[in-house]
Amino acid sequence: MPSTFVAHLRSQHTSVAVAVDHVGAPFVAHWGADLGDIDMSSEHSFDARAFSRGILGGGLDVDTHCGLVAQSHYGWTGAPGVVLRVADGESYEPQFEFNSGTAQFSAALSDSISQSSLHINIEPRDSGVFVATASFTNESEVPVHIDALRLSFPVGAHAQEILQLGGRHGMEAVQQRTPWGRTTVAIENRSGRTSHENLGVVFVGTEGFGEHHGEVWAAHIAWSGNYAITCDGVTQAMHTIQIGELLQPGEITVLPGHTYTTPEILLAHSTTGLTDVSRKFHREMRSRKTTTHRPVVLNTWEAVYFNHDSATLTQLANVAAEVGIERFVLDDGWFHNRRNDTAGLGDWQIDTQVWPDGLAPLISHVQALGMEFGLWFEPEMVNPNSDVFRAHPEWALHGTHTAPVLGRNQLVLDLSRADVREYLFDCMHELLTNNHISYVKWDHNRPLIGGRAHVQTRGAYELFARLTAAHPDVQFESCASGGGRIDFGIAEYVDRFWASDSIDSLDRLSIQKGLSTFIPMEMLGSHIGSPTCHMTGRKHALSFRASTALFGWLGVEWNLLTLADHERERLSNAIALHKKHRTLLHTGDIFRSDHVDPTMHVLGVIATDKNEAILSVSRLRSGPSNYTAPVVFHGLHPHANYHVSLIPLGAPRYALHRALPEWLDGGIELTGQQLSVLGLNMPSLMPESTLLFHIVDTATQRVAKK
Repeated sequence: MPSTFVAHLRSQHTSVAVAVDHVGAPFVAHWGADLGDIDMSSEHSFDARAFSRGILGGGLDVDTHCGLVAQSHYGWTGAPGVVLRVADGESYEPQFEFNSGTAQFSAALSDSISQSSLHINIEPRDSGVFVATASFTNESEVPVHIDALRLSFPVGAHAQEILQLGGRHGMEAVQQRTPWGRTTVAIENRSGRTSHENLGVVFVGTEGFGEHHGEVWAAHIAWSGNYAITCDGVTQAMHTIQIGELLQPGEITVLPGHTYTTPEILLAHSTTGLTDVSRKFHREMRSRKTTTHRPVVLNTWEAVYFNHDSATLTQLANVAAEVGIERFVLDDGWFHNRRNDTAGLGDWQIDTQVWPDGLAPLISHVQALGMEFGLWFEPEMVNPNSDVFRAHPEWALHGTHTAPVLGRNQLVLDLSRADVREYLFDCMHELLTNNHISYVKWDHNRPLIGGRAHVQTRGAYELFARLTAAHPDVQFESCASGGGRIDFGIAEYVDRFWASDSIDSLDRLSIQKGLSTFIPMEMLGSHIGSPTCHMTGRKHALSFRASTALFGWLGVEWNLLTLADHERERLSNAIALHKKHRTLLHTGDIFRSDHVDPTMHVLGVIATDKNEAILSVSRLRSGPSNYTAPVVFHGLHPHANYHVSLIPLGAPRYALHRALPEWLDGGIELTGQQLSVLGLNMPSLMPESTLLFHIVDTATQRVAKK
């Protein structure tokens, strides 16, 4: 029996074609460049024999495909996509067969062995992203344990390179490339949160794919718990991405009549490089997040740490307002008995020894200065030295053990318990109701151990959902020791991500570059830190710190009471510059460039109408030559004339020179085509410094001046 073509999905120059093979298992026959118009209403719409590879000697007598849910009894010898156990029996793979489907692919499959059904959906979005899920329903009379349920997506055999994101606390989302030949690369997360080490996204592409060249496929799991992504380049001479939640044995039990649904899998593809894939992810995120209110933040952590004092914080608020801050966020240390990180976590009541009149006086002062007020929480954690733990040690995971494993002196509260969620909701709801709080910085400072990631993540989502519904005007930030919980799953509830606890500008260029491959920059908290980074000890000029922070959701993490007058003025100017261009920075299309010199970092934002852009050019470290190749800029109107000029942000840090490029004096006018072909010769910069450029369509500029 030949394969049957059942669905053709299209969006933004990408096609996903689904077929059913000889045993009735649906598989992705094509995910890649657009196949053109196919009339699915005609029985002759597409000849599925195009997917046939023939039968080889020495192998099976059927042509084996990797199903959307891979199943070994149909000939697939790679990792199975579904593994079940009935009662206390051994694990087995069911035999799901195709029952029915639709052209906009929603398929039903059934398994007579486990008396269960499987529904698979793939939906094209206007963003160019495809969203896939699978749902398992137990139609038997006994519980069924799910040990694995993951979806598989074959990509072109010419995908020869894998790019993944990961690192460590303080150096998250660093890009790493791996050759992908006859190899299997596993990306797993067992930390119970999205993690610093391996983010749940993978990019595969043609060898050497870059920002604006090569074919690229990307898959992301919208989930804040454990997951597994397997890039299989061995089985059946196919290159396949298998992706889904990583489940520990016994973690998921589906009762009769109940359903387990996988997290969303987001897919994106481009024939023109990584930047285009990023833009598709960004458009999808922006379609889900409608907020445009992103005030400049001052976070108090690196200014005062735990040393909360009403007079000091009041003075800090005064200076913050003077330099243009729009939101004042009080970080860790405000609640009962919280003088350091060994005590108090979980007791979400204002510490009356530090704040005898509560937070109301500080909040009123902040609002009188024209700023909003935000507050730090870490709801999912508890210190053993806290009132709530002494009253309820059973609320903490491993809290009743004689030697529980601590992290940052804290344990994890069991959010699968309704009473724990109720306690946390009541505490936070009371504070948000009785105080004018517009923003919650929600932290998560340790990994989870012990195989309860699924129920813990679902519990966290439920708590987030209840609080955001009760307080729709409050914005929430996801922080997890910095960038440990960044994904499309938690993004349903938050407006902002804290990219990293390190504000080192040099490291932040790499961190923000990695995160921007799938998260829009305006959602990334990006702060101007103090002259000496508290985490790395590195010293940077204010111009470099400000230009690095400019493109994200701007904030400041600096004890402003220590600033000299000239520093206040320059910080005010940097904040004003961000506000002036905030609409462009937060709505435009990202631009990243592959420069031949690896010591150069190029980042920009292009307005969606292509009439304006801002470009950042940074020197990371000493380069191989005093000169460097021109910086080219893709994506502008080829026949429009653009004026390129330097944006002043402190004194430029040029390398030793006798003369600068002539065009820097007063700018230069070139067409979009010329900027994409010739580019611009840059002056040689000192290491760890940046230049900013404003690129404006001259016709638009003339109209604006009128």
